[in-house]
Amino acid sequence: MLNVETLIQDKYPSFYRRHPRLVQPLIRVLRMLFREKSFQQFAVDYPHLEGFNFVEQVLDYFDFSYTVRDHERLRMPAQGRVVIIANHPIGSLDGLALLKLVRETRTDVKVVANELLSTLKPLHNLLLPVDNMGGSTRRQDIAAIRTHLDNDGAIIIFPAGEVSRLSPQGIRDGDWRSGFLRMAINSKSPILPVFVDGRNSVLFYSVSLVAKPLSTLLLVREMFKQAQNCVDIRVGELISYDSYQKILKQQHQNVSLKEKAKLFKRHLYRVGQNRKGIFGTVTAIAHPENRALLKGEVKQCELLGKTSDGKQVYLYRYQPNSLIIREIGRLREIAFRAVGEGTGSRRDIDRYDYHYFHLILWDDEELEIAGAYRFCDTAPCVDTLGKDYLYSSELFSYTPSMRPYLERGLELGRSFVQPKYWGRRSLDYLWYGIGAFLRRNPQYRYLSGPVTLSNAYPKRAMEMLIYFYSRHHPSCQKLAEPVLPYRISPERNRELAEKFPGVDQKAEFAQLKSELAHMNLSVPTLYKQYTEVCEPGGVQFAGFNIDANFANCVDGLIIVDLNQLKQSKRERYINSPD
Repeated sequence: MLNVETLIQDKYPSFYRRHPRLVQPLIRVLRMLFREKSFQQFAVDYPHLEGFNFVEQVLDYFDFSYTVRDHERLRMPAQGRVVIIANHPIGSLDGLALLKLVRETRTDVKVVANELLSTLKPLHNLLLPVDNMGGSTRRQDIAAIRTHLDNDGAIIIFPAGEVSRLSPQGIRDGDWRSGFLRMAINSKSPILPVFVDGRNSVLFYSVSLVAKPLSTLLLVREMFKQAQNCVDIRVGELISYDSYQKILKQQHQNVSLKEKAKLFKRHLYRVGQNRKGIFGTVTAIAHPENRALLKGEVKQCELLGKTSDGKQVYLYRYQPNSLIIREIGRLREIAFRAVGEGTGSRRDIDRYDYHYFHLILWDDEELEIAGAYRFCDTAPCVDTLGKDYLYSSELFSYTPSMRPYLERGLELGRSFVQPKYWGRRSLDYLWYGIGAFLRRNPQYRYLSGPVTLSNAYPKRAMEMLIYFYSRHHPSCQKLAEPVLPYRISPERNRELAEKFPGVDQKAEFAQLKSELAHMNLSVPTLYKQYTEVCEPGGVQFAGFNIDANFANCVDGLIIVDLNQLKQSKRERYINSPD
């Protein structure tokens, strides 16, 4: 595992050849300092171990452990790219402890480590090597890090590149290199700060003050002194890409990347002191539910149909202590955050989930809920006009004119497809599920509910979409009043009236798509799908409301008359066999 002589030969070949009289005494000293025999005995005892198994055995060998608060453990994102930054107080076992902690949530985690550490072959598959001594990391090594992040992997990096030392502020890292920030920015990754509360011996810090290079030789000795130690690990809240980019651009635009890296160092040490950090943070999304138990619950639901590629569509009704509703809430938050929406909570679950039906698209091979749609029979709330019963009643106040629609209606909403299933007909399969439900329950004539426009749309694009759909799919009468209506200025209204006069829907829709394309945008999928399923007059938009509790997105209240469904769509979704 560790051979001092081989190490000197590989790293300093000319010195090894030219100074044989100096080399041998040096090797003897280094063998003692590096505890070479202990390393080699470990290799003899555990020759088969590598990767995470090796890490666990090393920690067991030293009886080295860590503590972490339960709620902070949940801050570790269970999926998606992330750059995890940490201080390096011990310079050895603290890195392995952090690797083990992250691995409990993420099996795809890798450590950005120096080339010296890369000489430990059992760790090869866990490392992404860099040259943080000479500062000349190879291009292919940088590309490997970027590829890992682009594949939604997790990386751990110690920005100081070396062990912490004694400073006037206590045991602190030295200057942080800015490479971690460049990696995060280039890959648009969130950053997770993790503080390790550890320290080496007084001797180590004393030698560091006198001869810093010499103290580095003591690190192996310090590692053995950590036996039976337990360190406290503090996991901070996730810093999203948008959050840190906003602060860096607005407040520190003309500051060097190295100076910006110092802000993250300050933020991390505040995490260790249980103080508020410098950057705005987001709550990490909840960890996945147990796959086997989840499958068991799904199989108890009513099967509505199967898809051509082997997925199943189920109808779920809430049950107490259900894993399904927790997993739906988790995946909802993932899907909505991916498009700039979301509640900001660990799960997107509200009080309506408990009495609504949930349509589930289940992937039995991956044991995953690919997507879901929730809906509710609106007849029970005709007298109250949906108040305290329908989700849409938080966004719109219904008028008595809405009663006929509620008497024979279903409210639909909160549909999502988790990102890994985007582009795989998943939303279309959910529509098949809705059709299967309607085929078994023909008493329903109307579908209604809020359809979201992301706040990520620029104001001009948002106004065009709202004006177009209000113009070409107007409400036949006053059915609802938005709680917080989206208003377009009179001047902008006149401008949009010239662009979309309401004469030729097909031509004006082409114009809308063209205008959005120039902004690298497109018509939202649900807006397009809902309005394409019916004959003219079959779809109405009763108003547009700003949802302050949902990232200030805009919801359009849509009403679909199934009696005016196009025959081709009826055959496709409702009359097709299960």
